Amino acid sequence: MQNSRRKFVSSGIAAGVAGASLAFPMVAKAQGATFNWKMTSAYPKGSPFYMEGPGSATDLAKRITEMSEGRLKIQVYGAGELIPALEGFDAVRSGTVEMNHANSYFWTGKTFAAQYFTAVPFGLNFQGINGWLYDGGGLALWNEVYAPFGMVAMPCGNTGVQMTGWFKKEIKTVADLKGLKMRIPGLAGKVYAKLGVDVKLLPGGEIFPALERGVIDAAEFVGPFQDRKLGLQKAAKYYYTTGWHESSTVSELLINKAAWDKLPKDLQAIVTNAAAACNVISEAWCQRNNAEAMDDLVNKQGVIARPLPDSVIAALRAETKKVIDEAVAKDPMTKKVNDSYVAYQAKYDAWSKYSETAYHNKVQK
Repeated sequence: MQNSRRKFVSSGIAAGVAGASLAFPMVAKAQGATFNWKMTSAYPKGSPFYMEGPGSATDLAKRITEMSEGRLKIQVYGAGELIPALEGFDAVRSGTVEMNHANSYFWTGKTFAAQYFTAVPFGLNFQGINGWLYDGGGLALWNEVYAPFGMVAMPCGNTGVQMTGWFKKEIKTVADLKGLKMRIPGLAGKVYAKLGVDVKLLPGGEIFPALERGVIDAAEFVGPFQDRKLGLQKAAKYYYTTGWHESSTVSELLINKAAWDKLPKDLQAIVTNAAAACNVISEAWCQRNNAEAMDDLVNKQGVIARPLPDSVIAALRAETKKVIDEAVAKDPMTKKVNDSYVAYQAKYDAWSKYSETAYHNKVQK
């Protein structure tokens, strides 16, 4: 009886070990698979926030590599290194690269709805856009918009509120905008065009020389730190601060869907969580650096910083509504995204009156 029991136990253990040895190589193989991806950017190597520093494309790639213990390695290319600055959409769509780091409003020529996942004029702030994307259905809509193109996307950075931009001449009335040559991307560019602005779409690296040489009269880029880095204060002295066009500006991680589907679930989770971390960390970086840079620009370099006149803001708001109404009427997908965004913003703004707005108006006078 004892011998039988020993035989049974030993044979059971042997069978278990044999089964485990058969299963283990498959698990090890799945977990040990490595991927080498390429990520392009709309911004040149060395660009603060976008390409260098906490939450940048370089930082995102490093986090993914470290979290995956080298199973997913990402080579980062700045604008012009592998492809031109604004060809990331087509490069990811075709599978030339697996990832692109930019802003979705660069692709409004492909689909107008892409605008909403970077920034909408007079739209949500940093807290609000994150609320809509992560908890209000925005992220699902983002991927629905890109599904026909064979791509997925997620937020991976945020500048917070941006500045209206740099102007060589003072803006006193709406009439001062007529004939103005201005670098401004996205929906805001369409709005300015309605008011007579000659809109130019230039990559970040081309803004300063164009402004300095008079090819353009005004330019919007990001905020005090990045703008100062480009030297825009040396080419124009009026710095308008209203930020009507981009109350928060989301960085986009664009991924080829076929490549994404080949990643194991744990690597997909690593990418998603690394991008979410960079989304928050990058905005924190902006707050500190912009505060220091703005102090330097205004108090040491003599930059004239002020909001746009109320009459100009009112005109911009009216034209924004017209442009959005036209886009919504033409495209059901844009209407679907717009309806979701507007509904969320209405609830968020109502809550903000009791929270953030009340705090700033009553406490931080």
